[in-house]
Order: sequence, then C-alpha cells, then structure tokens
Amino acid sequence: MLLHLAIRDFVIVDRLELEFARGFAALTGETGAGKSILIDALALALGERADPGVVRSGREKAEVAATFDVEALPPVRQWLAAQDLEDEGQLILRRVVDSGGRSRAYINGSACTVQQLREVGEYLVDIHGQHAHQSLLRADAQRQLLDGHGGLLELAREVSGAWKSWRQLESALEAARAGSEASARERDMLAWQLQELEQLGFSAPEWVELEAEQRRLAHAASLIEGAQFALGALVEGEGACESLVAGVADRLQDMARVDEELEAAAGMLQSVQAEISEVVSILRRYSDRVDLDPARLAEVERRMDAVLGLARKHRVEPEQLPELQQQWRVRLDGLQEAADVEGLADKAAAAADTYRQLAARLSAGRQRVAQELGAAVSAQMRDLALGSGRFEVALLPLEGGAAQGLEQVEFRVAGLAANEARSLAKVASGGELSRISLALQVVTSRNASVPTLIFDEVDVGIGGGVAEIVGRLLHQLGAERQVLCVTHLPQVAARADWHWQVKKASRDGVVTSRIEALEHIQRVEELARMLGGVEITETTRSHARELLQGA
Repeated sequence: MLLHLAIRDFVIVDRLELEFARGFAALTGETGAGKSILIDALALALGERADPGVVRSGREKAEVAATFDVEALPPVRQWLAAQDLEDEGQLILRRVVDSGGRSRAYINGSACTVQQLREVGEYLVDIHGQHAHQSLLRADAQRQLLDGHGGLLELAREVSGAWKSWRQLESALEAARAGSEASARERDMLAWQLQELEQLGFSAPEWVELEAEQRRLAHAASLIEGAQFALGALVEGEGACESLVAGVADRLQDMARVDEELEAAAGMLQSVQAEISEVVSILRRYSDRVDLDPARLAEVERRMDAVLGLARKHRVEPEQLPELQQQWRVRLDGLQEAADVEGLADKAAAAADTYRQLAARLSAGRQRVAQELGAAVSAQMRDLALGSGRFEVALLPLEGGAAQGLEQVEFRVAGLAANEARSLAKVASGGELSRISLALQVVTSRNASVPTLIFDEVDVGIGGGVAEIVGRLLHQLGAERQVLCVTHLPQVAARADWHWQVKKASRDGVVTSRIEALEHIQRVEELARMLGGVEITETTRSHARELLQGA
C-alpha cells in the first residue's frame, strides 16, 4: 500500500508531501490545476520515462519519492532479497531528474536501474490512464488484458519463446537443404586452413618471445664485444675507471676529516663507486650467458618465417593468427551442425512439438478465462446502464499458430448497435466504450494482486445516474484495495472515503499547484463547485450535501 509521496520541483509543484490511507480517495480540482501531475509524479517513481520537461521552470532538478508498506507482500520482499536490497517492511522508491533529462534511481537508498523500478512497481501499483478505453481497440492490448486477468502472461511468454526457437530451427533446416553444396565447399576450405594453423601450433605470446630471441641472437657478436669493452674500461684495462674512482674517493675521505664541507662530495663519490661495482657484476654475468649460436638463430628465423608466411597468406598480423583460428573453428562447428539435415529436422520437430504443447495449454487457459471475463464484464455493464449489451471474448483460430499462440483474441459486444456480437471497435460509441473500459478495469482489478489502483479520469464521457454507479463501484473496490481516482464527477467524488482538492495559485508571476485534504464542510463546497461551476448557490450546496449523505 502507498503510504507517502514527496514531490519537489515537479512541473508546477514546488513542494508537496502527501500521506495516504486505505480505502477510496478522490482527487478533484479545476481544469488545469494539475490533478494528473500527482499521477505523473508517482509514475516517474515507478520507472516511467524521464523527460527534462518535468523539472519546474528555473530549477536544476525534480525529485519524487514514494513510500510503500510491503510487510504483507511476499513477492516484493522476495524480489528485494533477490536483488540484495534492504528490506525493513517498507519500500522507498526515489527518482531524480535534472534539467538535462538525466535521471538517477534509488530503492531504499541504494542506487538502482530504472528497469528495477519498473519491475518492483508492477507488484505495487496499477495505473489506469484516462485514455485506457482507446487502447481497448488494439488486438495486442485485448490479448494482454485477457492473459493478465487469467494469470497466463508467463505461459504466453513461454509460447512466444518456443515459437521463436521453432522458426529459427526451421530456417536453419531450409538453409541447410538449399545450400548443402556451397556449405560443403566452405567446410572443406575451413578444415584445410584450420589444419595448417593447428599444425603450426602457434600462440600470440610466442611471437613476442621469438622476436626478442632473434634480436639477441642476431646481434650476439656485437653484444659480447660491447660487454667486454665496458668491462675493460671499468676494471680490466690500463687506467680502469673503477680504480681511479676508488683512489679519488679515498683521498676525498681523508680531506673530509679535515674540512667537513667535503663530506657530501666524498659520500657521493662512494655511492658512485658502489654503483660501478654493481654494473661490473651485471656485465660479467651477462658475458657468461651470451654466446654465439648460429644454429639456434637459424631455427628461430625458420619458425618466424613459417608464422609470417601464414600471416601474409591470410592478411593478418602474426599475433592475430590464434584469434583467426578460433573464429574458423566456431564457423566450422556451426557449418557442420547446420549440415546435419537429419539432426536439424529432428530438432525442428521437437521444437514444434514443444510449441504446440505450450500453445495448447495457453488456449485452454484462454477459453476458461474468456468465458469468465465475458460473464463478469456483461454483469458490470448492466450496472453501468448498458443493460442491453453483452460482452464476449472471441478466440479466432490462427492456422499454424503464431508467436502469440493458436488464436487471436478479439473483444466483442452484442446488443448495443447490433444483436449479433461484433468487434468492439465497430459497435461501441465513445461514451459506451468508456463505460465498457471501466467495467473491464473494475473486473480485472478485483483479481489483480497489486494493492494500489489508480484511475486517472477514466470516467470521461459518463454522467448522471451512471456516474453514481461508477462512484459506488469504486467505493466497493476501495473496501478491498487502496483506490485513488482523479475525477471531474461530483457523484464519484462523493463516494470517496477521503477527498483531496488540487488548487492552482500564482505568486510573483510563478504558477504553483498544491493539494489539501478536505473535511466535511470543505467537501460540500468542492462538490458544489463541481455541480454548479463558478457561481455556487445554496441550491448547489444543498445538492452537494445530499450527495454526501446518500454516499
């Protein structure tokens, strides 16, 4: 259940904090006051697409935070555990959008993705928009509503996945049958090329080692000569550097005992003497290790020539040969698998069988749910002054099936413009379609698992006695769920357990929107305004009081 909603610098709202309770709440106000802004803000917290236009003019960012009680919602708590997010019985969804359109999302204070907001939001709130009746004319929306009402969405996803797997295997089978000769030529070429590379047994690190060894062996003579020259200059020749430095160091050390100013120079020269000794040790070890080995040099160069030959042949760098070998191996394995026409046929047949079994289960579920939904919506239509109407869900067979299953779902109505059941789009007028949509929403919402239902002006095109019935239906729904309805109908608002009014104000040329909870007298005034327009008379107030008393 939604407990608290905090909005900051969102569209024309500067600061707003709302506390929510159980039951049916009505949200009313003059046109343009910002009634739907509350719904838009909540939708943003639930993962709706961010738009820089939601940031209030002159502000750097908009922020929305929604707090929910999830103590009695095991699916939400299981989801939080799976995401390694904190769970203390309450869930706080927070969204921040800056003026550039960039957004950040948080769940219980931890950064998250917008997709995670959407996922958890599906457990918490179901929003029925004011144009929901228009989506009912789309075949995909009708199918999803039926599957969602019957708890068949997961099975429908499995059917779609099975269809995709089956069609992919069928395409591979057709390609294998059609291109077997060309495929065989490519397989033979790849197998021969792979054999060359595998016989070479080459790896990328080996090339680096070969280059280093070749350089050393090719220049072995000059390296040995250079090392001997250095040793002669440092320690072995006449006037060797090491003995000269040692003599100067001793002399400076004696002088430093007389004059402390020379201590630094003496110390530095001693360090030089130590470093020369270290250099001599390194050169002697190097001279012992390096030798002339023409045979090894020839062997290394033959190996490098073999690698370079294949690299030039396939127009790659030597280091890329192992990667090319791996690519060819993957391609050859794929071609060999594709060439197995009999094996592919078996796999395609098995995939087709899996699809048909899943689709048959989905069809059986849809038939059951279609009958139940048709009867429930028809009964609800009678309450909404559509007594002559009968709602049906037709399941039209699709030859061979499709990704959505073995049938197409079509909502039909009989008894309005025609006695014979016909497609909803061809029969219902705008006002009738709104009422049928509301009947569907009420019926499907009763079976939904989400605790909070929001209706955003779904009563457009409804008035009079039907409006009272709509109010009664929403009030009954509020006994089972938390219901919030943005409405312009006083008959609906009068049935609410609690009532909010949205007002628009202007201060220093800046328009803001605010919401306040209404007590009994304030509700009378608001209902009178909704009944009578700008000029409120005692007659409209009396009518407003009657509405509240009747509710």
